[in-house]
Amino acid sequence: MIHDSITDCVGGTPLVRLGRLFPQPGIEVLAKLEMLNPGGSVKDRSARYIVERGISDGMIRPGTHIVESTSGNFGVALAMVAVRYGLRFTAVVDPNASRTNLRILRQFGAGIEMVRDPDSAGGYLHTRLARVQDLLAEDPDAVWINQYANHLNWETHAVTTAREVIDDCPERPVDVLVAAVSTTGTLHGLARGLRRVWPALHVVAVDAVGSVIFGTPPGPRMLPGVGSSRVPELFTPAEIDRVVHIDDAAAIRGCHRLLRQEAIFAGGSSGSVVAAVEEILPQLPRPSRVLTLLADRGERYLDLVYTDEMAIEHGELAYSSHP
Repeated sequence: MIHDSITDCVGGTPLVRLGRLFPQPGIEVLAKLEMLNPGGSVKDRSARYIVERGISDGMIRPGTHIVESTSGNFGVALAMVAVRYGLRFTAVVDPNASRTNLRILRQFGAGIEMVRDPDSAGGYLHTRLARVQDLLAEDPDAVWINQYANHLNWETHAVTTAREVIDDCPERPVDVLVAAVSTTGTLHGLARGLRRVWPALHVVAVDAVGSVIFGTPPGPRMLPGVGSSRVPELFTPAEIDRVVHIDDAAAIRGCHRLLRQEAIFAGGSSGSVVAAVEEILPQLPRPSRVLTLLADRGERYLDLVYTDEMAIEHGELAYSSHP
């Protein structure tokens, strides 16, 4: 198949059986490699879907200025889609943004608005959102994507990701879905799409220790891509059967195990879901088929997860023998 643009390459990601990492009899763990989307993450799906729906509905037009509070994968995905459709994009970020992501955003030509004043909670979320409102007031062509409240965020996965999984598993259903949460759009959309065909699906949300989504106390979190300092408007707790909280250390160990045993070089939230699957496996009936998502690639975490110091600290061998 020959595609007409990079956004046409979004989706169609493969499923891989994690049989080396989880060799338990009667348990099959499948991972959907969302890291293989062209922009490097699962967020390519929602960025493409939301922008294309906006164009179709007339909310996004030539000259529209897309604005979003993000310095992570969604920002990179929006920057890529904005170039494809000739749109302006500004990411509102804070000092915690990684230098790698900021450099990627600049390469795509995105505008970057850096806020530096902490909010009343000691973080930057409310400061970033206030700056978004300023940009909307200053520019009549500005449109806020608002991934935490935009129903198209979860609809993306109900329409695309779930359908791909169902098509790839014709012989038997998935019994358990294990997915990391931040906006909760990926988890809810995938679960809703899968439950249309497999209503008995058991849904496990993987949250970070220090995240407030499920009402637990706020705390410091090192890894991006999992957890949130606010409760997303999309969040529907009644649709989730279980939540597993994973701390940074366990997530980092999960990343290293995934790389060492499956040769999959993935980002921080992938380590979180690996740790969560390991935690719930003893309670699962046999046989069980488990589905998880590996949301992004490991390259953007080289200075955070994959340093030699981290490898030694978490009981793994350093990968390079060269000085």
